[in-house]
Amino acid sequence: MKILDRITGRTARAQERPVARIEPQLSASATPISGTAHPESWLRNIGFGGQSRVKSLPHVSPEIMQRHATVFACCNIIAGDMSKVPVKLYQRDLDGKETRVREHPAAYLLNVESSPGVAAITARFALNYAFCLRGRAYAFAPRDGAGELVMIDTIKQQKVAELNYGRSWFYDFEDGDGVQRRAPSRSMLHMRYMAEDGWTGRSPLEVAAESMGLALAGQEAAARAASGTQMRAFLKMEDVYEDDEDFRRNALRVRNALNDPEANGIPIIGSGDDITSLDLSAADQELLSSRKFDREQIAAIYRVPPSKLQLLEHGVKANGQQQAIDYKSDCLLHWAGFIEGQMRMGLLTEAERRSGLFFRHDFNALLQSTTKERYDALIKAVGGPFMTWKEARELDGLPDLPEGEMPYPPPNMTRDDDPREEDET
Repeated sequence: MKILDRITGRTARAQERPVARIEPQLSASATPISGTAHPESWLRNIGFGGQSRVKSLPHVSPEIMQRHATVFACCNIIAGDMSKVPVKLYQRDLDGKETRVREHPAAYLLNVESSPGVAAITARFALNYAFCLRGRAYAFAPRDGAGELVMIDTIKQQKVAELNYGRSWFYDFEDGDGVQRRAPSRSMLHMRYMAEDGWTGRSPLEVAAESMGLALAGQEAAARAASGTQMRAFLKMEDVYEDDEDFRRNALRVRNALNDPEANGIPIIGSGDDITSLDLSAADQELLSSRKFDREQIAAIYRVPPSKLQLLEHGVKANGQQQAIDYKSDCLLHWAGFIEGQMRMGLLTEAERRSGLFFRHDFNALLQSTTKERYDALIKAVGGPFMTWKEARELDGLPDLPEGEMPYPPPNMTRDDDPREEDET
């Protein structure tokens, strides 16, 4: 056996020192266990859910809060304006000169077709909307054997699980083919907002849970008041009926008289009947005015100018151009900075990032001036006419004139193309 052990090396392996385990040592935690029905305060502090400390307020979550018209309007405006402008890829050299890069898969996937059969504007709107609403958005961005991007596949945002092992992050999700996948971070586009640890995004709605709970409670109270579930009036009838059947029959008669559209607001009731209307109380009027304040507060959270939400008391048409400039600088550039940075990390390789490649939204389409203002600026820039009559006809969609024909110019704009010798004096 000793000779066999020497041949096989069994004795040497037996004497080798055992390898230490790399799993962390488990120990009992002093943190109390918390459920989701009645979560502890520490569970809310880490961003789980959006329940206010006031338990009577409604629970706040992105899915519930998007029922609020102002929340939906803010997310829809930001996502719509971000997705309708092109995302261009540039390369900045060592001298700071920026050059447009067109022959790159990301330029096609972000502006034409993101995945088979899905237009780029559709995919970008879904990602931007989820990013504004939930504070996080995901897309599957696989690469082929040569390291080139194949597609940007939008996935179900609420069914993505984030996993990490140290600094390595993985994502469990279901792709467009219905296949359950676990992909590393290099194959994912992960956009996150207000991530304190750099990875876990937070929704602005859940951060401001108490303010959003108040807005949601006000909307629910207004909905109950408008649906008629609250008492709007009370009716007094004489108690001279022989049985309950007569009482119900008379009550139905009065109710039908009140709801009769042909009565023109003047119902015909009995001599012993008395109707007392319950008008809006001061508390109800204050509730309706507070909902106006909720709109301004939600707009401030999303950095959307009130004029974009049709709150026109904050601005008039005369300063609409300045409001558009403020909207771009204060709102769109804020959200675009996060989106462009995460696109650069998720859609470009490290070598491409180090070579100076970066993404930028072209917001010039949102700030277009009138034709007169644009032409006046060009005339001042070049010092005179900047367009030929052929270019003008082509710009206006008119066909070219036959050969030998040209527009008749005004008399004061004519010139002699045949130079003649001046008469000697």
